Amino acid sequence: MAVLTLDEAMALAAGALERNGALPAVAASVARALAGAEADGLKGHGLSRVPGYAGQLRAGKVRGDATPTLARPRPGALRIDAAEGFAYPALDLAVAELPAVARAQGVAAASLFRSHHCGAAGRPVEALADQGLVALLFANTPAAMAPWGGATPVFGTNPIAFACPLPGRAPIVVDLSLSKVARGNIMAAKQKGELIPEGWAFDAQGRPTTDPDAALAGTMAPLGDAKGVALALVVELLAAGMTGANYAGEASSFLDDRGGPPGTGQLLLAFDPAAFSDGGPARFAVLAAAIEAQAGARLPGARRLAARAKAATAGLTVADALVAEIRAL
Repeated sequence: MAVLTLDEAMALAAGALERNGALPAVAASVARALAGAEADGLKGHGLSRVPGYAGQLRAGKVRGDATPTLARPRPGALRIDAAEGFAYPALDLAVAELPAVARAQGVAAASLFRSHHCGAAGRPVEALADQGLVALLFANTPAAMAPWGGATPVFGTNPIAFACPLPGRAPIVVDLSLSKVARGNIMAAKQKGELIPEGWAFDAQGRPTTDPDAALAGTMAPLGDAKGVALALVVELLAAGMTGANYAGEASSFLDDRGGPPGTGQLLLAFDPAAFSDGGPARFAVLAAAIEAQAGARLPGARRLAARAKAATAGLTVADALVAEIRAL
């Protein structure tokens, strides 16, 4: 196993993306997100994505020269065209622009369309919470889940992320997909040649499977059965229907270089808690303390923060084969 610093991981990813057609600023944005996810222990959204992204750049499925553009149709609304490029630069733009609007209006929203894989959905909401805001992200992804009682996938795994600030410490961050697990975990198992646990996914005939290849060709098991599918519908309507992006069933895969750009969407909301009550973050801390006071209980994201702290001192442990593959791109 190779051990890389965060800077080395970012340089490794950025170099490969630039060699395959991404502009330096685009490559840096993507590499920062992937290395950050790797540091947080979210390997399915980390450096393992570089070979696939590079292949999509070469095929023109994602534009490496895309520059996201911003429109302000209403005082509290931002509309961002990701221009068939990576989602990360468009999300960076949203995170840069939303705080001022949220503080002026109390609430602000940014819609992203003609977008791509948003990676670890907790990262943009955490960046907003670091600035004292409460944030929500809804993102749709290519078709991977069938409607309850159906067999043909029409919903993606459709992550939802939430973050709120806590006084004097890291924000609370909730990041979950509406499948039982994120599809990136299955992709990571495939790359490692490992089986997946039963209950994660179904094959193309709707049968439970532990084979990652069969799972990627089939459908994901929804979180919470019918309730998870209902939430996936909500995300499709918010992240794609309302933003003008492609629905899951209209989007090409994030995992290969076939077809045109996925054209998926994201909706990012930011609230200034000071507009709604006095001392919001202090009230958030009361509930956080009540949770942490219970033996064995923890706030969501505690493992992620521990992994991040370890990576900052001990570096990132990355498979030699993956490092060699990225360097060869």
